[in-house]
Amino acid sequence: MTRTKPDKLASHGTPQQPQGPCPCGTGRPYAACCAPYHAEPFAEAPPAPTAEALMRSRYSAYVLGLEPYLLATWHPTTRPAALGLADEPPAQWLGLEVKRHSPDGEKAEVAFVARYKVGGRAHRLVETSRFVREDGRWFYVDGRIEHP
Repeated sequence: MTRTKPDKLASHGTPQQPQGPCPCGTGRPYAACCAPYHAEPFAEAPPAPTAEALMRSRYSAYVLGLEPYLLATWHPTTRPAALGLADEPPAQWLGLEVKRHSPDGEKAEVAFVARYKVGGRAHRLVETSRFVREDGRWFYVDGRIEHP
């Protein structure tokens, strides 16, 4: 089990400093962790090596408000047209805890807990996400949200 917490709270749309810690909570600098995956154009950026790495980079993308990255890493068969992050009240992401990473060839599941606040009210997203690897790149397919 990996428990992580960003040192600095960020709302979507507020980028972390490149020399600061990565929002995904690995303890590594953002520039050496999720930033390379977030580089545009995404098709030319290095692919996340595992489903867990992709999930962490997607968490960081939510923290940073990188909707284009979230859509680009969402499998085309389940991807929405837009997420509307800019239209929603900003979330203050508080931390990520990876509970389980279960790779199985070209498919994987990642169970996690993401903590955040909206309008001063605390929330916990408990989800098991499914991923698939195609042409060397992992994509988020869908997730099963658990209600504690």
